[in-house]
Amino acid sequence: MTLLDFHTPTRIVFGRGRLDELGAHTRPWGRTALIVCGRTSARTTGILHRALTSLAAAQVTAHVIDGIPPNPQSAGIDTAAATARTAGADVIVGIGGGSALDAAKAIAVSIVHGPSGPLIGTTVPPRSGCLPVIAVPTTAGSGAEVTKGAIITDTARGVKAGIRGDDLFPKTALIDPALTDTQPAHVAIASGFDALAHAVEGLAARRSSPLTEAVAAHALQLLPDTLRRVAAGDTSRETRDRMAYGALLGGLLVATASTCLPHRMQQAMGTPDRPGPSHGQGLALLYPAWLTSLEQAAPHAAVRISDALGTDSARGTITQLLTTIGLRSSLTAAGYHPDDIPAFTARITGNTDNDPHPDPGIPLITTIYERAL
Repeated sequence: MTLLDFHTPTRIVFGRGRLDELGAHTRPWGRTALIVCGRTSARTTGILHRALTSLAAAQVTAHVIDGIPPNPQSAGIDTAAATARTAGADVIVGIGGGSALDAAKAIAVSIVHGPSGPLIGTTVPPRSGCLPVIAVPTTAGSGAEVTKGAIITDTARGVKAGIRGDDLFPKTALIDPALTDTQPAHVAIASGFDALAHAVEGLAARRSSPLTEAVAAHALQLLPDTLRRVAAGDTSRETRDRMAYGALLGGLLVATASTCLPHRMQQAMGTPDRPGPSHGQGLALLYPAWLTSLEQAAPHAAVRISDALGTDSARGTITQLLTTIGLRSSLTAAGYHPDDIPAFTARITGNTDNDPHPDPGIPLITTIYERAL
């Protein structure tokens, strides 16, 4: 029998309208909540007001930090952690896309393990006192609502990498697909490609198992057509629900099978003064080159992906999908140059050995970057 390690301690609450249950799911974890969200959308869409109303009905006092940028940095995490201490917060509520949810998780562990900068690129051991997190995604892609990592940029070292550990798992993921209805199509597409990448890499990863392969195959049956629908202008509830569900599946894969080289490589492209494209867009820049290399050096993994997509060539199918949804581009078109590659490779962190390539070291990584130019 195949060895299996599938640990997902997060309670999943999925369905339209379930944001109004936020108070009921938060109250068992504390009476004082720190809400962590982005700068504007949570307010302008009314999501923050509904969240505050639900918390108040459950007799949970809420304090709001609403300045989380797209690529959260350690200095901001430390400031928010200090605010949480001053407010006496005993639970964190993250509302937003992957950046807001990652910030919420980083704040929750920095309360005990901080400051956050030295934690970036490490796995923190379990320790009492870390705050519980309730994760409410308003985009469909990152899967951060069910993962044990938070991607943060260390402002001192200029390194963008993950803080990881079991204490970062949210206690509850409250996924209301209706919250993604107002998401612009270009944002939904970039976020959705991140979810698809989680499925592809979850299938190819060395840590994959029959169980994660089944989840990945299901996601790959769902997401390509859904992305095409969004790109074609489909804003129906059914399509947004499918995207949110696919993103959840992708997040479960990140939490269990983890990811491969494209995620390590995309994170290494960002610095505090040059954050670069969004995560989904950055992955799209790298994917054709990585899949080309996979077909040549790890054909068994490429075949698994192709089979799940129902095609003879994963590289050809995904490259065509990128063209269809408007994400096909290159590092050169994104403003990068060959001289940038040594700095990229120097900033690679995380477990590269989970990639199926026989030798996923710096020479291979350099070659993939060069092909992506």
